[in-house]
Amino acid sequence: MTRAESSATAPEQRRFERIVVLLLAAVQFTTIVDFMIVMPLGPQLMRTLEIGPAEFALIVSSYTFAAGVAGLIAAAVVDRFSRRAAFLFLFAGFLLGTLCCAFAPNYQALVVARIVTGGFGGILGGITMAIIGDVFPEERRGRATGSLMTGFALASVAGVPLGLVIGTNFGWHMPFIALAMGGLPVLGLAWYALPPLNSHVDQVQARPLRSLRDTFTHRDHLNAFALIVTLMISSFTVFPFLSPYLVSNVGMTEQQLPLVYIAGGLLTLFAAPIVGRLADQFGKLRVYRWVAPLSALMFLTITHLPEGRVLLAICVFGALMVCNVGRMIPAMAMVTSSVAPQRRGAFLSANSSIQHMASGIGAYGGGLLVTQAADGRIEHFGTIGWISAGATLLTIVLAGRVRIVVEEPISAEEICLEAAAEASVDAGEPLAGVH
Repeated sequence: MTRAESSATAPEQRRFERIVVLLLAAVQFTTIVDFMIVMPLGPQLMRTLEIGPAEFALIVSSYTFAAGVAGLIAAAVVDRFSRRAAFLFLFAGFLLGTLCCAFAPNYQALVVARIVTGGFGGILGGITMAIIGDVFPEERRGRATGSLMTGFALASVAGVPLGLVIGTNFGWHMPFIALAMGGLPVLGLAWYALPPLNSHVDQVQARPLRSLRDTFTHRDHLNAFALIVTLMISSFTVFPFLSPYLVSNVGMTEQQLPLVYIAGGLLTLFAAPIVGRLADQFGKLRVYRWVAPLSALMFLTITHLPEGRVLLAICVFGALMVCNVGRMIPAMAMVTSSVAPQRRGAFLSANSSIQHMASGIGAYGGGLLVTQAADGRIEHFGTIGWISAGATLLTIVLAGRVRIVVEEPISAEEICLEAAAEASVDAGEPLAGVH
């Protein structure tokens, strides 16, 4: 395509990009609320199911471990399908798993339901990032990732607080029912609006196991994986236990917990697009290295809060959320850009797998270190903070090892051709130029 042709199709390309971002952000909202709602429901779950910190950590980590195993399986085969087909199948399975959580009668059933949900949700995250990589060029990928993170922010502002209110008043089952029902219209919209995105299929290797082996032996991939593993461990040693800690140690009531997530979400909603633009303007690695030390400081601060300082806790939590999204946006943009298009689905499925498994290791490891005293207080949380801060500082070095692959994104014209070709095949008509 010539420069003139590219300019002519630029408005159409940008409109398409906006539609894709809005759709993916809506799905991101649903999946993030589903994953996050378990953590602030921690005090209620521990009380009603009569479980301790270790058992609660398993509820959180069962999702992530299942996502990790499923992502490894998907890495071998996911690039054989169009992005839309894979996306729709996985999102439908995710909603079904969420509905299973809603009707779980006890602790064991809830863990099984979280495994089902995580199995679909883990691969879904990789497909989402693969679509971002297919549609957006590297110079706009930071902004696109930042816009996608608004789904995370809205989940914190509206989804999690609303889920907490519903859970507090109607029981912990009800937020999952609301999520499953709310996700159905998004599934229908995705079927209607998302193009096939299947130009990568013809370049896929014939042997799934070889594709999987190549994904885990490529040096650039391993560097990206190392960054993601350390990032997730640094976060999930702390995040699953923040709600029980804020209630038992700081003195916050369960009714006040939504304020924490609203404050963090509002700040994230404001900061995420700014971080995305800064990452594109000044470079992803530079912005990451600006934010990571602040993130380490916030992990230390929130795990050493004094008792009775509820307002301080809300402010520190908000700052921690901003720092967390501030490092995730450039990190995920770098990771997405570190792989060639024909390997992107497999790589990002594997990356999602590793991301979730590392989250599970962090959550379960934190659950083994943290204990609950007879009066309900969470003990050894400060030690968790030091571990998290150290891991965060290590990521500054690891981020510098991620290498960017420069390639051309799919154009609006190519997208239209893909859609027309699929429509012709569905209608049983021969394609022009095919004999």
